Amino acid sequence: MSDFPRFPAGFVFGAATASYQIEGAAAEDGRGPSIWDTYSHTPGRTANGDTGDVACDHYHRYPEDVALLRELGVDSYRFSIAWPRIVPDGSGTVNAKGLDFYDRLVDELLAAGIEPAATLYHWDLPQALEDRGGWRVRETAERFAEYTAVAAERLGDRVPRWITLNEPWCSAFLGYSVGRHAPGAREGRGALAAAHHLLVGHGLAVRELRAAGVREVGITLNLDRNLPASGSDADRAAVLRADTQHNLVWTEPLLAGRYPASEEETWGELITGQDFRRDGDLELIGQPLDFLGINYYRPIVVADAPYREADPARRVATDNRYAEVRLEGVRHTAMNWPVVPETFTDLLVDLKERYGDALPPVHITENGSAEADEVGADGAVHDAERVAYLRDHLTALRAAMDAGVDVRGYYVWSLLDNFEWALGYDKRFGIVRVDYATQRRTPKDSYRWYRAMIAAQRG
Repeated sequence: MSDFPRFPAGFVFGAATASYQIEGAAAEDGRGPSIWDTYSHTPGRTANGDTGDVACDHYHRYPEDVALLRELGVDSYRFSIAWPRIVPDGSGTVNAKGLDFYDRLVDELLAAGIEPAATLYHWDLPQALEDRGGWRVRETAERFAEYTAVAAERLGDRVPRWITLNEPWCSAFLGYSVGRHAPGAREGRGALAAAHHLLVGHGLAVRELRAAGVREVGITLNLDRNLPASGSDADRAAVLRADTQHNLVWTEPLLAGRYPASEEETWGELITGQDFRRDGDLELIGQPLDFLGINYYRPIVVADAPYREADPARRVATDNRYAEVRLEGVRHTAMNWPVVPETFTDLLVDLKERYGDALPPVHITENGSAEADEVGADGAVHDAERVAYLRDHLTALRAAMDAGVDVRGYYVWSLLDNFEWALGYDKRFGIVRVDYATQRRTPKDSYRWYRAMIAAQRG
């Protein structure tokens, strides 16, 4: 069908989820508390006071969800492993029942002919480690490496693709600077230390995964296409500061072996007075990757703005003299994110132009949209806007490939409606609807469209 973009043979089509967003069973079988348990149970932190205590009950219903994946026809399923389910206190005693759950999930996937892709950290840090400083301190990176070794020893013989971190920008800046994600801190240097220690943890985890002999190792970044609100010099300078925080703080150490040249302009005394970097860290962080995971949803329009906090001592790491501006004249999703598919092409092409051969093969590890889904009189969800979003972004992805970007796979976000972090259950990204009261799963029109597209590639 002409409605479907075409991809080369061997291109991987998948779907993605994350542990705290779907598993539930928050206090079962030895799982310890995570920062998201603490955060979501703190009054006022999440919409409607929602928590991930039950979520989609995937812990008990995973065979049903794997059956949905099999019917969808995906090649791969990207899930995340809950660190506090494996090592409840963040270090020390390993919880065998937690490992057993992921054993069962992986075996169920393989029996269905689906390749597992495991993410080691999708934001559910054991609370015990946060109590000792969290990602602000280097110890957390070291404990992350120990947990990685445990997971890889049990699952590495059957899970070929591993992702160390998901969206470290969210962990560092939404978690430790903006305060909209767990642990809910608003800090300056602490957030920058968290960003660096997340990268150190990645480097240490890569070493453990290589030692375990897994086939592919990568990291997932939520890179943003930042656009100036005008042609003014001030707005263009604001874009550089936004790029530094959202993109360059990750890609420069990972792909170029250096820290961003624009970091002092972006963070001033917060970075010039840092004491968390050590000799050898860049080499550790910049070890070769088999792939780079990229999550992409929308562009950001940036305008110059004054510091949000006049007192330098009280500034957080996101007070970088820029503001996001609404992009008019385009459709916005239920997240109020603008839909501009061609910016997806631009981001990937620009990344290739910046890093050249240092850019490893790319997997799009998340892409999708939250929409105002309604159940129709026929009991179905006719989510035409999500279908259009997926079709147009896959077309934009194909254009980037035609321009020379080596993209090997695409994972739709998300298989299931789920706990959308601080937004609770109000926002639905799934191609399968979840009725949270009954846990009934209902495939949406977008599920059927994606299934047909995958089948068309093979046909």
